[in-house]
Amino acid sequence: MSISNLDSLFKPNSVAVIGATGEPGHVGAVIMRNLLAGKFLGPVMPVNPAVDAVAGVLSYKSVDTMPLTPDLGVICTPPDTAPEAIKDLGKRGTRAAVVLSPGYSKLSRPDKKALQQRMLEAAAPYGVRLLGPSGLGLIIPGIGLNCSLAGSDAKPGRIAFISQSASLFTAVLDWAGTKGIGFSYLVSLGDRADLKYGDIIDYLSSDPNTRSILLYVESVTDARSFMSASRAAARNKPVLVIKPGRKLWTVHPPGPEEGRDEVYDEAFRRAGMLRVFEIDALFDAAQTLARSRPLRGDKLAILTNGGSVGMMAADTLLAGGGKLAEFSGETRAALDGILGPNWLRDSIIDMGFDAEAGHYEKALRVLLKEPGANAILIIHVPFATVPGVEAAKAAATVLGKSSRTVLACFMGFDQSGEEVRLLTEAGIPTYETPDKAVGAFVHLVRHRRNQELLMEMPASLPTEFYPDPDAARAVVEAALAEGREDLSEPEAKAVLAAYGVPAIASRMAADAADAVAQADQLGYPVAIKIVSPDIRQPFDVGGIALDLETPEAVRESAEAMLARVARIRPEARVTGFIVQEMGRRVGARELFIQARVDPVFGPYVVFGQGGLAGRATQDVAVALPPLNMSLARDLIFRTRVAAALAGTEADAGADIDAICLTLVQVAQLITDVDRVSAIDVNPLLADEKGVLVLGARVLADASREPDPHRLAIRPYPRELEECTVLKTGRKVLLRPIRPEDEPAHFEFFKRLSPEDLRFRFFGVVRELSHMEMARLTQIDYEREMAFIATAEDESGKPETLGVVRASTQPDNSSAEFAIIVRSDQKGAGLGRMLMEKMIRYCRERGTKVLCGQALLENGGMQGLAHKLGFDVSKNFDEEVAEMRLDLQAPTPSLPKT
Repeated sequence: MSISNLDSLFKPNSVAVIGATGEPGHVGAVIMRNLLAGKFLGPVMPVNPAVDAVAGVLSYKSVDTMPLTPDLGVICTPPDTAPEAIKDLGKRGTRAAVVLSPGYSKLSRPDKKALQQRMLEAAAPYGVRLLGPSGLGLIIPGIGLNCSLAGSDAKPGRIAFISQSASLFTAVLDWAGTKGIGFSYLVSLGDRADLKYGDIIDYLSSDPNTRSILLYVESVTDARSFMSASRAAARNKPVLVIKPGRKLWTVHPPGPEEGRDEVYDEAFRRAGMLRVFEIDALFDAAQTLARSRPLRGDKLAILTNGGSVGMMAADTLLAGGGKLAEFSGETRAALDGILGPNWLRDSIIDMGFDAEAGHYEKALRVLLKEPGANAILIIHVPFATVPGVEAAKAAATVLGKSSRTVLACFMGFDQSGEEVRLLTEAGIPTYETPDKAVGAFVHLVRHRRNQELLMEMPASLPTEFYPDPDAARAVVEAALAEGREDLSEPEAKAVLAAYGVPAIASRMAADAADAVAQADQLGYPVAIKIVSPDIRQPFDVGGIALDLETPEAVRESAEAMLARVARIRPEARVTGFIVQEMGRRVGARELFIQARVDPVFGPYVVFGQGGLAGRATQDVAVALPPLNMSLARDLIFRTRVAAALAGTEADAGADIDAICLTLVQVAQLITDVDRVSAIDVNPLLADEKGVLVLGARVLADASREPDPHRLAIRPYPRELEECTVLKTGRKVLLRPIRPEDEPAHFEFFKRLSPEDLRFRFFGVVRELSHMEMARLTQIDYEREMAFIATAEDESGKPETLGVVRASTQPDNSSAEFAIIVRSDQKGAGLGRMLMEKMIRYCRERGTKVLCGQALLENGGMQGLAHKLGFDVSKNFDEEVAEMRLDLQAPTPSLPKT
């Protein structure tokens, strides 16, 4: 993933059109017409050896004959000529091209792939970035550039729209035109031979002209770069996405290369993006998120002069997962004084149809002080007694300087009218209907929760978790060696046991007599279950028997099962029985955990209600590994069964931490053991004593090979941990930072001197907030790294002694480092150890340059940089020393300290 040369695509000063023509309807004619019809100020140079001019513009015979090198090339020639055109542009110095070759869409899939490879090979030597092939091109309204096949232009704005669909590209363009919505960029990706979602998102993330990023996604081919780019962008600005297929896959299941919709949904959520399902909701949400104040909760106060309309809005709110505000006694008394005693109607504030402008103003002043209301929705119904303009003026007067989130719906008024203008100037988003206003609030709530997931500090595991991947792999490999991909239940439980998942003892039995022998060894009572590769659910054929207390009962049940299967499913092959201890735990809830491997996003985990009830309720939620305790808890509480697990005063409920740990263990298992393709834990019993697995199944796949990139989110790189010893003799562990390090990092900062903090942050530093500390401890290992030095203090508790971090460019061309060592640890060689570790890491991952800055007065840092081989230059204008290390140069022998 690289954003190199994308300025040539998004900020071109000149454009060449290869294959420009005046032939009506030809791609080259449409592109010339759109380029010339816009307000683009740079030269547009048609290239066509067969004509002297196109649309009145002098044409050039070849790329070589143009008077200047274009920043951007548009290729409109037949598909088989596109690679040569790309090569010609690259030789000339052009660094970006849009490939719109007519006839490409009619090629077969293999021919398209072969052509794309030829294009990439032609572009690679010159660093030419390619948009397409196919698609509709791009529009950059801010510079008047319409380099697309769309039939209409776009207004300038602050929203960027990236679409995989050509039809939706034009539909959104037309729809936005009728709504007066403007764009910073509109990009049609086409077949994504080179530029993919991650590249474009990375560029737009730091673009000052873009306030929101909107995506239309049909499929993702580069999950890890997509997730990394999206997570980074979502920390800076709203990223919203539409993806079709929410219900379609139930009719047409996804193919072997297509990801499941529920996994896409979780990927979007985990990346901090907001998924919506309609075009108007996409733009409503984008404008709401860009203009609203930070939201601190999910409770909405509804203030209206129309009670029935307010009740309908409240219904929509509750159906969407929001909550109605709770009013304190002080607020109730204040509103009584303003509106009389009957203002509260089904938890909404009904001012009545005769409410005056002053009522709006006074009620809003009271609500802005109410801690039980996280946001306020004003709904104004156009009664004759109160002009809408007066109500809008009153609201704008109160809310113009407020930091509270406020939304408004002035019904019956033109959205370009005076009322909306007044509210918009006061920073209050307005909506045509109450449903749209409530929908916008629900989007804010969902977006806030997704942002919290990016910043949440994970809880530590309740017990130390030491998995044994080798033991699990040994069981799997033994089954594969016997030609079996479906492990037996005892084998499946042995694999789970290697990761600490408690399971009830199970034995395989070949026949009824063997079942009795196994039951004798386990001890009574027991349960038995028939085993058949042709029967997915034994319960459906009466293949399960419980509470068998004697050998005779075991034998009779086994023989009865065989007879029943022979009668009901005569074609089914019966390979034996599973005999297991009875695992009855009175009052325990039945849950299930699944783990699968998605073809796009890799391993994922499913949690929900187990047993037969789970088949009926379909109460499930999905999460992407890696999981920690907080993410596991979030997964649990996205299901309806969570309410039962939480318990009540009369019911102890279940041990939520034990369930969370089991989810973490199963997620880690499918992450570590590459050849495991599926895990089913059903039922999983959970109560206040913990969890116990009754049934388990593990599927393996002999064709799977280790793939370090199969997880969409790079997990904690444990292999980078390293023990060392300081000059003082103190043992320290150098390792990547983890989210769980946040508390220790707060303590670390408390023990830094003001001068050390100033040297590190180039200024006075106040106490860091949770969000700021989360950014330091919750990093994306795919594009940044922070190594901490940690050791035990006198009480045996781990403490942080120093940290070095490097933030890498998306294309890995360079990384910028920063380092700080605790003030009382200087002189022990820790700074050098941390820097050398970071240098080794960057060099091994292929980073070309490591650079950093230090204040001129920070002589210690400059001296260390010199010793480590950095070039150090002083910038007296900026009062900093700039340090640069070429990581591709031969490694010098470093002098010893």
